[in-house]
Amino acid sequence: MRRVLFLLIFGVSGLAILLSLGTWQVRRLAWKEALLAEIDSRIAGAPAQLPQHPDPERDKYLPVAVSGSFGPQELHVLVSVKMVGPGYRVIAPFVTDTGNRIMIDRGFITTEAKQTRRDPGPMEIAGNLHWPDEIDGYTPEPDLKSNIWFARDVPAMAAALGTDPVLLVARDRTDPGVTPLPVDTAGIPNDHLQYAITWFGLALVWAAMTTLFLWRGRARTKG
Repeated sequence: MRRVLFLLIFGVSGLAILLSLGTWQVRRLAWKEALLAEIDSRIAGAPAQLPQHPDPERDKYLPVAVSGSFGPQELHVLVSVKMVGPGYRVIAPFVTDTGNRIMIDRGFITTEAKQTRRDPGPMEIAGNLHWPDEIDGYTPEPDLKSNIWFARDVPAMAAALGTDPVLLVARDRTDPGVTPLPVDTAGIPNDHLQYAITWFGLALVWAAMTTLFLWRGRARTKG
């Protein structure tokens, strides 16, 4: 009987822990979905004026409209687009009519278009402010000789282009040969449903194994 009681306590305790972990992930899923909906709503909002001093926390994803002129330089960030293949994000300096020097993520070009000259003239641009978190310990240093970057490192790119560390990701075309890659929530991880299924699945297996062990223990006791 002691063996059966021990198995019962151990099994119920383990089952309770696994179920609580699964329930916690369900709550996290609801929180993340609400957060993503809020971000989507912010991204799609009507463009406002560029803040005088944009803040990475306060102004992330803020929709902004600016007018001004592109500078002649641009940086190329290596990316791959589904159904298209490898290419580059074009990051260019932009001087607004109010005198701000910021960066514009103009969008995607194919590798063959790397040397193509893009329109540097005056224009109006609508997009979203963004400070992407794309740097980790495995990100290579940029190949400055070939002008190939491997992540959007806003401070480093701003230093290279002589702008403020402010990146505006264009929503619409700024050049016929550039395809916009506007800001969205697709890159924000939301794995809580998978985690919840995993924990509940483990709970089911745990309950089955506990039942089996209890049945065997009871059978031995009777024997």
